[in-house]
Amino acid sequence: MKKTTLKIEGMGCVACAQASEKAVKKLNGVAEAHVNFATEKMTLQYDENHVSLEEIKEAIKKAGYQAREEEQTKKVQIPIEGMSCAACAAAVERGIQKLEGISTVHVNLATKRATVQYDPGQVKIAQIKDAISKAGYTPLEITKDFEESRQNEEQNEIKQLKRKWILSAVFSIPLLYIAMGHMLGLPLPGFLDPMQHPMNFAFSQLILTIPVVLAGNRFYTAGFRALLRRSPNMDSLVALGTGAAVLYGIYGLYQIASENTTYVHDLYFESAAVIITLILLGRYLEGRSKGKTSEAIKKLMGLAPKTAIVIRGGQEIQIPIEEVEVGDRVVVKPGTRIPVDGEIIEGETFIDESMLTGESIPVEKKKGDTVIGGSINKYGTFQFRATKVGSDTVLAQIIKLVEDAQGSKAPIAKLADVVASYFVPVVMVIAILSGLAWYFAGQTGVFALTIFISVLVIACPCALGLATPTAIMVGTGKGAELGVLFKGGEALETTHHIQAIVFDKTGTITEGKPAVTDIIPAEWIEESELLQIAASAEKASEHPLGEAIVNDAEEKGLEFLKIDHFRAIPGYGIEASLNGEPIDIGKAKLMKDKQIEIKDWEAISERLASEGKTPMYVAIGGKPAGLIAVADIIKESSLDAIRKIHDMGIETVMITGDHRRTAQAIAKQVGIDSVIAEVLPEEKAEAIKKLQAEGKKVAMVGDGINDAPALAQADIGIAIGSGTDIAMESADIVLMRSDLMDVAVAIQLSKSTIRNIKQNLFWAFAYNTAGIPLAAGLLYAFGGPKLNPMFAAAAMSLSSV
Repeated sequence: MKKTTLKIEGMGCVACAQASEKAVKKLNGVAEAHVNFATEKMTLQYDENHVSLEEIKEAIKKAGYQAREEEQTKKVQIPIEGMSCAACAAAVERGIQKLEGISTVHVNLATKRATVQYDPGQVKIAQIKDAISKAGYTPLEITKDFEESRQNEEQNEIKQLKRKWILSAVFSIPLLYIAMGHMLGLPLPGFLDPMQHPMNFAFSQLILTIPVVLAGNRFYTAGFRALLRRSPNMDSLVALGTGAAVLYGIYGLYQIASENTTYVHDLYFESAAVIITLILLGRYLEGRSKGKTSEAIKKLMGLAPKTAIVIRGGQEIQIPIEEVEVGDRVVVKPGTRIPVDGEIIEGETFIDESMLTGESIPVEKKKGDTVIGGSINKYGTFQFRATKVGSDTVLAQIIKLVEDAQGSKAPIAKLADVVASYFVPVVMVIAILSGLAWYFAGQTGVFALTIFISVLVIACPCALGLATPTAIMVGTGKGAELGVLFKGGEALETTHHIQAIVFDKTGTITEGKPAVTDIIPAEWIEESELLQIAASAEKASEHPLGEAIVNDAEEKGLEFLKIDHFRAIPGYGIEASLNGEPIDIGKAKLMKDKQIEIKDWEAISERLASEGKTPMYVAIGGKPAGLIAVADIIKESSLDAIRKIHDMGIETVMITGDHRRTAQAIAKQVGIDSVIAEVLPEEKAEAIKKLQAEGKKVAMVGDGINDAPALAQADIGIAIGSGTDIAMESADIVLMRSDLMDVAVAIQLSKSTIRNIKQNLFWAFAYNTAGIPLAAGLLYAFGGPKLNPMFAAAAMSLSSV
């Protein structure tokens, strides 16, 4: 029998799911077929000797639906060269989306890569790359060490921009002096005097402009290519504006050569050169600031050591980390990084996990404990068995999570993308109309050209395209440094809307393991003696409450006494004997059955129960010896975390399968607003739905398998670090530490990032809205100054930075 999962497309309701299920079940050889309408997946079990997968797909097709193997959907990240603004990113997205078999595509201008989900049965990577090339950009090789190579490429690109900017500045400064210096009364050599030697004056400017134009050649190649494809971008604006200035200058030079020397005052070479120089400077500074947003991934990648010491054939040998296999016995020396994930089999140590969890205090580790690759071994030498290697390690998963999050789009980004795609063509129309309007209003061709160039150059949509991705990269990167992992831009954006947070009790608000909280002895016995006798009796018990008493005695260094007899009474407690004397530990019911008088202790027992503790009576020799209370103790950070969440104006709810009285006692201690108690695991998701039905945006914080449905149901699922893999898979945010303070950190980080995005978008919109009318000559029309294209270029560059 073979098992497989098919993705079913075209289902509109539960009846569709049933129809496709029935169609498959009719086939001979199909043992099981189950369709999950929510996930649009069919789980199949069939005999390959009687029926093929193709026949099953054909049966589904006849039923009116499309089936494909789930494994067929792949995700790839393709680095792209040549993108400079949001319009470029939009053009690439459009080009890829036209292909058959593309599920989703996101092009991130900040990381310069396209994240594409596609069906390899319908489209190949070569075709996707071809679509990128046709859109006018260069797809780069997809390498295993993509992130590292991308960062190296970025560094080289930043260095190249710096060189080009310096080169253009070296020629632009003397050009500016020659063109403008005489107007300011600065001395010029006689052979460059515009009145005496106009040809020398004009020709020297052309000579100085050529190297600057060559330094900015990419604006022309990319800009005009985009124009020809009818998807103009930022480079198109610069190419048109500066190209028009240079061509007009050459025309002026021709007029001067024809002895029409009046054109000596109408040369615009210096404008073209200074615009290119300023935009190159802007691109260089922009590249540097974008480079800084990838610091989180660089730091995480730097955590992985390059080699590991393993024991092979009884010898310690050093091998590359890529060669470590699951099951290898790995040796770790003091002060070195742990190469992969594993379980300690020999030795004890303290490990610094701060770069992964944010926890600064080294954690004690002994035989049987797990270790995480990338963390630092502080003291002892130990050996561990490798359990996860390569892309399966915690560190690799975190890097992938951060990469995916940084490559994803927040819903707010789509607004900027839409605006940017329409923006450039609109600006070109405004530039042409403005120039023509001034010309027909009686101004000179030179004046009209100045207006045309100014509008084109000032209206760069770069700031719009960068506003969101850079903020998301910084937000998710900062989160990773603090041990708060967002699984995408959408999670980062939605978190700041949260109005209510539902907390699981056990393991989330509490430690998840019972501990002794109170020991109240009778007058005739010491506290330590009561604990010693109770622990000795409970030593043979497997009950968690008994285990808590034993652990407490061990921590206090008490010696265990030899017990003569032991019997567990399910639902009541235990009975034992020490030196022939009976010992009874358990509920009030047990004491009453044994006819032990506990009336004087009932008030104390009720007080302890009201505090959320489980009181256990201890009787020795048939008379009460005292009470021992056990509780799942509250985490140290829970109280402060709930207080901080309340300060943000967010409602808090606790959900648990525990008794209502216990749950309310714990909720009261930490200050939680309301309690949902005595619920089964599957009812937790229903409780979330009820809160959502009240119109609230709800987050769920949990750690166990039983929390997974509720985490998936919530608007934002938050899994804590000590949790299960299933809980983490269902969550939108993973907290590396088991600390509730990080819930507040996640919300604060989301609020800060969204505030930053909104500020970026506001200034980008406001700047362009205000800048274009100025460049179009609005002030000049009312007697004010005309905006020089050079100032327009400077302002445009600064808007992106």
